[in-house]
Amino acid sequence: MEIKVGFEIAYAAEQPTPMVIMLSIHPSRRKDILGAEIIWARPDVPIGFYHDSFGNICGRLVAPAGGVTLRGSALVHDSGLPDAVNPAAEQVPIEKLPDELLLYLMPSRYCETDKLTDIAWSLFGNTRPGWDRVAAITAFVHHHVTFGYEHAHHMKSAHDVYEQKSGVCRDFAHLAVAFCRCMGIPARYCTGYMGDIGIPPDPSPMDFSGWYQAWLSGEWYTFDARHNVPRIGRILMATGRDAADVALSTSFGRMELKKFVVISDEVV
Repeated sequence: MEIKVGFEIAYAAEQPTPMVIMLSIHPSRRKDILGAEIIWARPDVPIGFYHDSFGNICGRLVAPAGGVTLRGSALVHDSGLPDAVNPAAEQVPIEKLPDELLLYLMPSRYCETDKLTDIAWSLFGNTRPGWDRVAAITAFVHHHVTFGYEHAHHMKSAHDVYEQKSGVCRDFAHLAVAFCRCMGIPARYCTGYMGDIGIPPDPSPMDFSGWYQAWLSGEWYTFDARHNVPRIGRILMATGRDAADVALSTSFGRMELKKFVVISDEVV
């Protein structure tokens, strides 16, 4: 299958403002891009691309006074298969984890494991380590948290989500990530495109999506606590400890969001 993805995001700025953007498709999916991914700015200001410490592709630019509109598009080949399911996947003992995975057990800005460890063990201590445990965490978060854009807040943490029982997709992911780490399972936050492919269309405006990955049996597996069902057509853009590491844009000065449009559609 082929999936057309893209965005148009506009910001207003009173003065020239440096920015970092993270709007490119992840390197792990670059081989699936048919042709080239195109990202450009209007007015036509240069964008310099680099890889951050997590391997994500970032762009640097200076938005001129008045603001900037960012546009991107790509055609991506996808297998059309849902997220992989492997009930036999095992939890790797912490002492056997590669060094580079240890940071995905640590607390981070939005995933305060120190506040949630006792809760996690009371909820999941009797689950079978490995896939079953991560699946139990995903299902618990799915049923515990109510989705709604009115519940979004950029400062909401995993502990807040647990107590308030509401949030958006990133909040579902943060709580699941924190619970996994509390149980000794490396987990990382993911963001990317996920259109309504293989499901009834959602009338709400399209947005980028947040989910998470857990490290089991030597590889990263995708889990989605908001939907709690394998999905088709997920296209990864970035990974990190939590949403702070994968912000779509970071401005070093005051900017106002004026337009936000995202597309992810199967080409038929």
